[in-house]
Amino acid sequence: MFAKAFRVKSNTVIKGSDRRKLKADVATAFPSLSAEELSELIPNKEELNVVKIYAHKGDAITLYVLHKNPMFFELEKRLYPTVYMLWRYPDVLPAFTTWPPVLQKLIGGADLMLPGVVVPSSGLPEVKRGDCCAVKVTSSRAPIAVGITAMSSAEMHSGGMKGRGVSVLHTYMDNLWAFGDKSVPPSFLDADSEGIGMNGEDSDVEDEEEEVEKGVEEEQCPGVAADQVTDQACPGIEELSLAEQEEEKELQGNEEEDKNPDDQKTPQEMMDALLLQCFLHALKSKVKKSELPLLTSTFLRNHMFSCCPSGKQLDIKKSSYKKLSKFLQTMQQQHNLVRVKELSKGVESIVEVDWKNRELRSFRVPESSDVEEAPVQVGEEGEKPYHPPEITTTYSVSTRLEPLFLDANKRKGTILQPCEVRNIITEYVKKNELVHETNKNYIVINPTLCDCLLEKSEYHEIDVLKWDDLFSRTLGRMQECYQLVFPGQAPIKKKGHIEPIDISVASRGSNKKVTLIKNLEVYGLDPTAVSIALQHRVQASSVLHPVPGAKDRVLVQVQGNQIQQVGNLLLDHYQIPRKYIQGLDKAPKGGKKK
Repeated sequence: MFAKAFRVKSNTVIKGSDRRKLKADVATAFPSLSAEELSELIPNKEELNVVKIYAHKGDAITLYVLHKNPMFFELEKRLYPTVYMLWRYPDVLPAFTTWPPVLQKLIGGADLMLPGVVVPSSGLPEVKRGDCCAVKVTSSRAPIAVGITAMSSAEMHSGGMKGRGVSVLHTYMDNLWAFGDKSVPPSFLDADSEGIGMNGEDSDVEDEEEEVEKGVEEEQCPGVAADQVTDQACPGIEELSLAEQEEEKELQGNEEEDKNPDDQKTPQEMMDALLLQCFLHALKSKVKKSELPLLTSTFLRNHMFSCCPSGKQLDIKKSSYKKLSKFLQTMQQQHNLVRVKELSKGVESIVEVDWKNRELRSFRVPESSDVEEAPVQVGEEGEKPYHPPEITTTYSVSTRLEPLFLDANKRKGTILQPCEVRNIITEYVKKNELVHETNKNYIVINPTLCDCLLEKSEYHEIDVLKWDDLFSRTLGRMQECYQLVFPGQAPIKKKGHIEPIDISVASRGSNKKVTLIKNLEVYGLDPTAVSIALQHRVQASSVLHPVPGAKDRVLVQVQGNQIQQVGNLLLDHYQIPRKYIQGLDKAPKGGKKK
């Protein structure tokens, strides 16, 4: 399910009521967990995120993320643990054991076939069809996959250990694992694997490989040694021991931790540090004494957000303070940096700044803080700036007009620029001597022009046409197309009219408005980047939704009527021509409310 990349729809902090419901659901789904273990998995105070995603096949899945690692995923109202959760509590689920080379097949999206299952001395775990289970390898007790049993334990024995045993949903090293901190399985020695005999069971590895690759049941091949099978089925995989992999990756991880100590911080601590940095940066380089008193909301919107480093997003709700007023209160009481006062009821302002404060004076403004580019240069650090495409209207030769273009060797479907059409028609007229003898502004209609450009009712009425009328009739009977040219890329040619970027306002609930933006992909715009840029500009939530009936298209939804701000972003920053933006006239009118 996660063998291919998935698309993130939203990422929010879980609510208190949802946290309690999740805790109850986990307790029901995994009754072996104690109350203390439940509290560790779903803590009351620490930040827990709810991430909604779409898998590559379109399945809607909800992830529950703790400390950067997804712990559970919910599919069709059923909770499943991830490998990160199972590495903490490996005995939560019944587990089937397989050989290390099979892991590579599972990562590629294959299911676990029964010939590849190693039966320990204690026997198979007792399961029913459809039960959630784990998969581990012989060298470790740490689970490396999660899935659903395709048959019960009794059916597995009665069927002679043939066929599909586990429908795998999630594995170590798939895209769900990569969504976390990419840690390796812990070293849990498996007592059962130490006592596995060499009585021919190792030949099951080859059968498992064949089952996975061919999808049919074949006879086992006794007498094949395990090391030979490994070399034949998965060359180079004999070094796939989880213990060895762990040692190598732990060494790399330790080096990375030494280089990046910030990675050890929780997301909340990192947001607190970013909030303090933007606060000090704004006070030192943005706020002037003449601006005081300064509304706290204006200070946040115009100064702090503009000081946020490129590639990062300042979100107070993800910090430990949760509210700007609480953060400023801390800055006032503990650091004596500012003095905040309520000048009017419910409206706070910064009335004084201690410019001589030691912490403020020692703060160094970051050198590479691109203030203007920050709202749009979101996403990965190496993201290239957006350049609008050059849009040209072209025309395709239709069946009716093909005789008119034969002399120029232009067949049906040939795409031409308007100037090319004009030149070809002019050459045709001159070649056939169709210019009127007495008035050179008119063209004499010959049988070909009559069939191509005139309606049946005009056959006996029109003998001549003006040059402009000739050109307009020709273009009007050709199929309109358009060409997009992005800098450094080959031209993109498509038939039909180019779809404008559509901006509209819709109602949600009783009195809520949302702004919807569609067709951004046509102009090479990344909807995710536009969504985050709008969040910075309007300070309102924005989410992405798939467009019904349109493949690989999403629309951006922003809270409130934000047409004016969306228009400014598209026109001023992205430099999209106004004629390609639809819905700007629906912006709220200015003026005071009566």
